[in-house]
Amino acid sequence: MRRYKGIGGKVKQAGCWLLIIVLLPYIITVFINGPKVITASKADETMVKIKKNGKMPVEEYCIGVLARDMPADYEKEALNAQAVLIRTEVYRMIQEAGGDGTLPEEAADEFWTEKQMKSAWGMQYAENYRKLKNALESTAGQVLFYGNNLAMTPFFNLSNGYTRDAKEVLGTEEYPYLKIVECPGDVNAENEIQTVILEVKSENKGTTGIETLDVEIQETDSVGYVLKIRVGDKVMSGEEFRNKYHLASGCFTLQPYNGKLRVTTRGTGHGIGMSQYTANEMAKKKQGYRKILKYFFEGTDIKEVTEIIKNV
Repeated sequence: MRRYKGIGGKVKQAGCWLLIIVLLPYIITVFINGPKVITASKADETMVKIKKNGKMPVEEYCIGVLARDMPADYEKEALNAQAVLIRTEVYRMIQEAGGDGTLPEEAADEFWTEKQMKSAWGMQYAENYRKLKNALESTAGQVLFYGNNLAMTPFFNLSNGYTRDAKEVLGTEEYPYLKIVECPGDVNAENEIQTVILEVKSENKGTTGIETLDVEIQETDSVGYVLKIRVGDKVMSGEEFRNKYHLASGCFTLQPYNGKLRVTTRGTGHGIGMSQYTANEMAKKKQGYRKILKYFFEGTDIKEVTEIIKNV
């Protein structure tokens, strides 16, 4: 009897050690990161509804947006920063839609499906998907707040050397954290300066081209982006002009050229919020995503999304 009891005791002891070994990584993680790693998983359970695509987990949707909006070969901390911005914007859309998880219909065009990712990445699909999934998991449940509200989190690819002041662009003081920020490295980027030649419309050339060469930039903001431009007798914003003529940026200059109009742009995108190029350069210098977000969104705080999703 003693012999069997001794064997049973050793088996029991071995089982205890095995349990400790299995649970050790979890115990260490909780000790280092605190209990929030448990509550953050609630964000993974939130479902969003998109008319064209049905229901899907919010984090899965965010991966698709991240795939579309930032190159997958960017640095880890830049991808992490982008993941927080995307998640914040998604929850802003959910709140504006009434909190039932429904996203606007146009949200279906804002993310890549698995098929689109495979088409874009080819043999790199598995590796790129893993990187983007890690970015969402590394920042699980984290969103940007300004005061008691979700912040507006715009981003763009490349600036002209500075980001724009939202007050000048939008005419409101509602977003004081969207200020002019220096992005000196952007001016050295490969696609910083681009040129487009616009021809005057004619019956023979259909509807392409510009209506007239009587074009005048009437107003720019503090960092050189066009706020107001006149085309003939019509006045429009710089962003309207950029979108209408498919320009890379709203920061541009005009020059008559052999009966045509030469438009030279600087940067890529609208220029408000985070420059992805500068974020990536900061990440290369070992700056974390929290520091990157503080740089572009001064006065905001990273918080858990738990309080928001109670009503979703």
